Amino acid sequence: MGTFLFLMAEASAVNAEVAAGSEGGIGLNFDILETNLINLVIIIGVLFVFGGKIVGKTLSDRAERVETAIKSAEKRATDAAIALSEQQQKLAQAQAEAERIRKAAEDNAKVARENILAVAAQDIERLRETANQDLNSERERAIAQLRSSVVAMALQKVESQLQSGVDDAAQQQLIERSIALMGGSS
Repeated sequence: MGTFLFLMAEASAVNAEVAAGSEGGIGLNFDILETNLINLVIIIGVLFVFGGKIVGKTLSDRAERVETAIKSAEKRATDAAIALSEQQQKLAQAQAEAERIRKAAEDNAKVARENILAVAAQDIERLRETANQDLNSERERAIAQLRSSVVAMALQKVESQLQSGVDDAAQQQLIERSIALMGGSS
């Protein structure tokens, strides 16, 4: 409203200067028709009556749009903060789950390692026992072969001696020894 009064005063001042300029000096022109003061008052009145409503409505609409935009932005900011909080919680849960899985995998790896080492130790012990059994059976077989060879050689020697002949004294001594071994007396 102050702007309209200022414009009205300026228009009056301009009209006064124009009027004064034509007379050659500074003065006021009080002729209402010549200065169009009535037209200015009507235009200013119409602007106040209709323009005030339009300007007021435009300003209130603008204020409502700004207020709505601010509320919408605040709501989006609140929603974004809530979503960020939820995502941070999910991230923390995912990290905790990943840590739990990693620890479980380490524990499983330790258990598997211990089981593998135990099985390997059992396999080594079984192989040792098998090797010892094989060695013992091979030794017994070698001893048995050696005995049979010694027996065969002894029999061969005895046969050769028997074929060459045994003197009577040796035969008598052998018979007496055999009888003594059988439980008889000599």
